[in-house]
Formats: sequence, C-alpha cells, structure tokens
Amino acid sequence: MKVFISLIIVFAGFQLMAQEEQPIVPVDPETGLIKFREVVDEKGTQNELFNRCIYWVNDFYANPTRVTTIRDYNSGRIEGKHNISIYTYTNDSAKKQAGTVDYVFNIELKHDKYRYTITDLKIHTKTRTPAEKWLNKNDPDYSPHWDEYLQQIADFFAEWSSSLKTKMKPEVKKTKDDW
Repeated sequence: MKVFISLIIVFAGFQLMAQEEQPIVPVDPETGLIKFREVVDEKGTQNELFNRCIYWVNDFYANPTRVTTIRDYNSGRIEGKHNISIYTYTNDSAKKQAGTVDYVFNIELKHDKYRYTITDLKIHTKTRTPAEKWLNKNDPDYSPHWDEYLQQIADFFAEWSSSLKTKMKPEVKKTKDDW
C-alpha cells in the first residue's frame, strides 16, 4: 500500500511539472507580446456598429477626442491610445499608485461582427519599458508585485471588453402603446 501511494505521489509530481504555468494576461505565441484580442458577432451593418462604438468610446473615456487617433467611418476602424493606473497595497492595506501602463486599442468593424485588439502595453517610465518585463520571473529585478500588476491589467481589460460588448448590442426597439 505504501508503494502504491508513493507511486501516485511521484506521478502526480511529474504531472504538475509537465503543466506550464499560464500567464495572467494573454500572450501572442508568435511575438511573445501581451495581446488582448477577440472577434465578436453582433447584428448590425458596419455603419451601425461604427456608430455604436463611437457612443461607447464617448461614454467610456473621459476625453474621447484625445484618446482616439483614428475614427475612419468608411473603413470601419477606430484606434486609440490611453493608459491605466497600477496600484500596490501597503501592509496596512492602503492603496498606493505604483505607476501607469500605456496601451493601444484598435477596433475593426464589419457587417455583423467586430474585432478589438489591445497591444503595445508599455510601463510609463523614462524608457517606456514593455509590460512583458513583468512576465519574466527570472529577471534580476523581479518583484512579487508584478503578478499583481498583471492581474490589474487583466481585470481592467475584462471590464473594458465587457463594457464594449454591452454598448455594441442593438438598442431594444420600444413598441408604441396604442390603446
């Protein structure tokens, strides 16, 4: 019985070592860079989807005209640059800003679908260090806070995409109450 239990523990250990740790944020396998991307099926013409997306941009960002760099109605493309704040928590649970991360978003719209892509995440420093630095646990400067920062990025873009998907849904047509 002891041999059987020992074998189970050994094989379970091999199984755990064989599994790669999944990154907190999506990483493009070709480039090794952080990339959030999704194609969403949504009813509407390209122009209808474009208008809904502009409404979302205007609602989501405090200063949408400064955020967007391209608003091309004819090609159905909206591109922008923005940043998010990253926080750390002190021992007494106080929230302290640890910096900002710049990002680029691109939304492409077609008939009955759209695709968003979020790339070029840079830690806002003098050198604009790529956020992929936080993925390297072998880095001599590694800090356990890096995983927290990556989780904050993942959480922000989950909220970002959820907000976009909600706003991109067609408006429910109200029926006239003709009595």
